[in-house]
Amino acid sequence: MHLWKDRIHELIDEMPFATEDQIAWKVVEEISIKGAELLLSVFEESRKINGRLSIQTDPRFYRDSKAILSQALRFHALAPNMIVKIPVTKAGIAAIEEATCQGISINATVCFTLPQCIAVGEAVERGLKRRQMQGKDISAMGPVCTIMVGRLDDWLKVQAEKDMTTTDPGYLEWAGVAVFKKTYRIFRERGYRIRLVSAAFRNHMHWSEFIGGEVVISPPHKWQVRFNASNIEVMPRIDNPVAPGIVDDLLSKFPDFERAYTEGGLSIQEFDSFGATRRTLRQFISACHDLPAIIRDHMLPNPDRN
Repeated sequence: MHLWKDRIHELIDEMPFATEDQIAWKVVEEISIKGAELLLSVFEESRKINGRLSIQTDPRFYRDSKAILSQALRFHALAPNMIVKIPVTKAGIAAIEEATCQGISINATVCFTLPQCIAVGEAVERGLKRRQMQGKDISAMGPVCTIMVGRLDDWLKVQAEKDMTTTDPGYLEWAGVAVFKKTYRIFRERGYRIRLVSAAFRNHMHWSEFIGGEVVISPPHKWQVRFNASNIEVMPRIDNPVAPGIVDDLLSKFPDFERAYTEGGLSIQEFDSFGATRRTLRQFISACHDLPAIIRDHMLPNPDRN
């Protein structure tokens, strides 16, 4: 806050008719522009493969593909190395295809399952092919699909408590890993021009089991420090299958793991109702109210406080 307090007050003065929500999103944009500047040299040195900054579209738009696309176009124009996060909902899939066709590098988020990832891969391929048919360049694009591996684990743990399901507790730490590895294999077999991202870290396997893959691993700083300080051997494991006994146990006891792990386990129409999706969208949407509340405290300081 010490870096942005003065700028927030400047924006309040510069935008006299803006709501706290509008100013909040302006702050998001300016923070993102500065972040993208820090990564620009990496972006250029890697020939536009790495060094992109992800910016999140408003999760409240998760049912409106036109609203998602409109905001994605705005965010895409903020910096050359911007990548725009779009939720993998029914409306999000349509927005991902159209955004890709319009030259936007997308980061598919709110994604936990193989069916979601395949829908993303297919949508990106359609978008890229449409763009190529229009004679437009795709060489500077770098789409990715995030699997929130830890959030799938979290959801199955919730289900275990709710349904009174008993399993080896360690098995539930492997659910997201199993989905990620199967998805990675299928993406390579089908030649999708998109990379997978591992996110939502809960244990070291959300990093160590994906070493050696052409993937993006995005641990928060505290997890990076933790991994660097560990004695875990750094070696390729991406092609090592999860133990069949673990996968079989999860498939037999958790219907939502079967949906997540099986191609066709969820239809696009069912993406919005999947438990981990609902849970994550609710958390993301709640966060949308937190930043405007901070702006409100600067626009209208509470007179009851000293």
